[in-house]
Amino acid sequence: MGKGEPVIQARGLGNRFGSQVVHQGLDLDLYRGEILAVVGGSGSGKSVLLRSLVGLRRPNEGQVTVFGQDLDALNDDQRSSLERRFGVLFQKGALFSSLTITENVALPLIEHAGLSRADAEHLAGVKLALAGLPISAADKYPAALSGGMIKRAALARALALDPDILFLDEPTAGLDPIGAAAFDQLILTLRDALGLSVLLITHDLDTLYTITDRVAVLAQKKVLVAGPLAEVEQADDPWIHHYFHGPRGRAAAQAAAGAAQEH
Repeated sequence: MGKGEPVIQARGLGNRFGSQVVHQGLDLDLYRGEILAVVGGSGSGKSVLLRSLVGLRRPNEGQVTVFGQDLDALNDDQRSSLERRFGVLFQKGALFSSLTITENVALPLIEHAGLSRADAEHLAGVKLALAGLPISAADKYPAALSGGMIKRAALARALALDPDILFLDEPTAGLDPIGAAAFDQLILTLRDALGLSVLLITHDLDTLYTITDRVAVLAQKKVLVAGPLAEVEQADDPWIHHYFHGPRGRAAAQAAAGAAQEH
């Protein structure tokens, strides 16, 4: 992993809110077919970075290039066409509460792909199955689902338009350990089956040790280090040391090593 042309390249990214500088001189690459995790302490601007990369926030400085195209240089039609190649799973799911799960997933197919309602809802059923949801969930409203099922429904919607890049904001937050582990495996399976490039923001150390190809650490307003986990762990930085070598980091590393031996 990490070879060839990046599908996303951020260079010299700066984000500010008034006098508060969130990012300055930030560089980041996402390579085709990899799972890249972005980690960082509270206030390091992980979600702001995600919004900059998917085009929801225009950075104050720098450039985001996606598939070789500068996001800010595109006209509305070009930008819309490019953004259809993104699937985004927001932290809380961001499902429409007044729509059933099937209708939530069908909506982008009707709006962006121009499918009829019947065709869109049929395809939505395929996406729900892909995300591991039972048929019984299809006609329910979000309020009737567990946190884990909402995540899967939101993932199905993110996959609706067959994206090339999947963005996941805290995908396992709020899930119990068994549900989180199952979701991690689902992401790995989908990446391998669909050839996705995946960028995820997470605090979940188990996720980092289980499914990531590379990890990027946000600190001091930039990407402090990015690389395979074994390299990142060794970086000479107090936050990195506490994060990866504290009790939870050690436990996650031991669990991953044990799982690897079993296989």
